[in-house]
Amino acid sequence: MKLFVYHTPEAAPADQQLPDCAVVIDVLRATTTIATALNAGAEAVQTFADVDQLFEASEAWPEAKRLRAGERGGKQVEGFELGNSPLNCTPDVVADKRLFLTTTNGTRALKRVEKAETVLTAAQINVQSVIDYLKAKQPETVWFVGSGWQGDYSLEDTVCAGAIAAALWVENSDPATLGNDEVLGAIALYQQWQDDLVGLLKLASHGQRLLGLNKEKDIIYCAESNTFDVLPIQRSPGVLVKYNGDA
Repeated sequence: MKLFVYHTPEAAPADQQLPDCAVVIDVLRATTTIATALNAGAEAVQTFADVDQLFEASEAWPEAKRLRAGERGGKQVEGFELGNSPLNCTPDVVADKRLFLTTTNGTRALKRVEKAETVLTAAQINVQSVIDYLKAKQPETVWFVGSGWQGDYSLEDTVCAGAIAAALWVENSDPATLGNDEVLGAIALYQQWQDDLVGLLKLASHGQRLLGLNKEKDIIYCAESNTFDVLPIQRSPGVLVKYNGDA
């Protein structure tokens, strides 16, 4: 297994073949929301980079079985039932419904790698499920694609990639596993901050934005490790479901 970390979807090479497995990360907050919704019984989460495309697709879905969710600049999109807070994805709200989700950053990252053979999403709350899957399946190449913020680096995505990469690499420390230097950087960041992830997320620029929007509870929730044993996996382009142990 050869690991690569790309801090943003723009950093992922456009002139190379897509990996055997792409792991998209947007800790604050898209991939945390996806994992939470699926764990709470959502039928699926369908992601969109474009708000108009989301409206068009969701209109074809029964009203009682859909929820439009998303944000721009951290604020709920007008006309949507939900924003991008995982705290709102409780079973009484999302069970048996499809979330039609658009966010500033995370849904763009998913679009970048949607044609990869396998696409997973990771957040701090479900890192162990991603680790377990990768150890079991042993894909030849793995890209960890951070969502960043409008093309810029985000600490919270890199530290999550480092948590997963550390578990895969530190056991044997085989240099052949390291596809780029960013992997070691991510591991080092995680090792430095693993005991104070809330502190790191509050220092991060997007954490600062969310604090300005009175979203401290979201930050604390997103910094928790292994809250759920749930693995979102792409079933068809842009559509994520709960992995049930199939191939």
